[in-house]
This record gives sequence, C-alpha cells and structure tokens, in this order.
Amino acid sequence: MNTSSKRALVTGGSGDLGGAICRRLAADGHHVIVHANGNRARAQAVVDAIAEAGGSAEAVVFDVVDGEATRRALEALLEAGAIQIVVNNAGIHDDAPMAGMSEAQWKRVIDVSLHGFFHVTQPLLLPMARKRWGRIVSVSSVAAVLGNRGQTNYAAAKAALHGACKSLSREMASRGIAVNVVAPGVIAGSMAQDAFPEDMVKQIVPAGRAGTPDEVAALVGFLCSDAAGYINGQVIGINGAMG
Repeated sequence: MNTSSKRALVTGGSGDLGGAICRRLAADGHHVIVHANGNRARAQAVVDAIAEAGGSAEAVVFDVVDGEATRRALEALLEAGAIQIVVNNAGIHDDAPMAGMSEAQWKRVIDVSLHGFFHVTQPLLLPMARKRWGRIVSVSSVAAVLGNRGQTNYAAAKAALHGACKSLSREMASRGIAVNVVAPGVIAGSMAQDAFPEDMVKQIVPAGRAGTPDEVAALVGFLCSDAAGYINGQVIGINGAMG
C-alpha cells in the first residue's frame, strides 16, 4: 500500500461492475472493503483476486436495505479508522411496465438503490469530514437520464441519487469531500447479456458496442483520486454517446 492509501468501501462489490471497481481501487493502492448483500463467497473471490495481484482487501456482508444492520457493520469497520472512499454501487433491477408493476417491485428497487445510499453513506460522513478528504461516487444509469421502458422504478431510484449527490456535494465540499455520480449505459456482463442482444446494442448505442466494466472502473478510479478533487456534484455519463 502506498502513502496515499485510503480505505475504500464498494457496495455491491462482488458483481461484474463492482468487482472491476474494487480491483481498480486496489491497484491504485487503496485498501478495499468488498461488500456483498448475502453471498460472502463471491465477495471473498474478489478479495482473493486482489490479494493475488498484490493488493489489500477484505470482505463484508450486510443488507443495505436494513438500516440497523448496516450501521452495526459500519461501526465495526470504523473501529479501524475512517473510510474515505465510498462507491455506492449496490442496486437491483426488477423490470416491468409501470401499468403492470407491483408495489413490491417498485419499493424494493428504490429501497436498495436509494435508501441503501443513505444507510451506507450517512454514518461515514463525519469521520470522513474529520479527515478533510473524501470521495463518494454513486453508480447510476443512463436510464435515469433518458428514461427506459420497463424501468420506471430503477430510473426513479437512480435519478433520485442525482439530486441527493448534488445536494450532498454542496454540504461537504468545504471539507475536501467530492461527491459525484457516474451513469453507465450498456455495460457488458451478466446483467446486460439477457437484456441487450448484440444487434440491439448496435442499434441503440452510437459507439456500436457495449462498454466494459473496466472502462467504468477507470472513471470511478479517477474520481476517487487526488487529481479529481475539483470535480464535485457532477453526473458523468459513460455510455458510448447514447445521451
């Protein structure tokens, strides 16, 4: 670990995109806390891969929807010191046209992306502020910017993050804390394969291809660096010119 090493928490860090972000932050010299909602084995696999590459990481498991469980887990982590990098990547899809969407579908998607953001980020703010350096990056979606059929719940949850992060950036900027959003388009991985066949990707993405998790991770890594301190309160698209 280098002298500028920070402790970084990545929620949903065991998935395709989350794992890429974890590996990038570890390669940049940070100690990465790889979060999983329930599957510790997947989080541990990311930790093991980071360790093999010479990085530093640990796994943590809790449900971001459960505020009390999240707070307990974070208090235990904070005993080892402030967490100065937070990547809010946890999120789920439960797609349906709104006319046929259940209340449970609506609420669960918003619970994970939006309430999860609050449960994870809020307890970390004061310890971060005392260090006078922090980076908070929330992972959104092009759906929150353009809208997408079948995703009113997902788009609503992610668009709400945009307003929350812009507001939080104004609250925390004087403490050396930068708060931003990245909004990926179609990114290759298990989620995208089913929803976006290759011929559809060529139609809807001007770049003619899906993005890669590593491309998104590179952007997140930059936003978490010292060099990005004056980028604050922004929603940055990474979508091959979709919008």
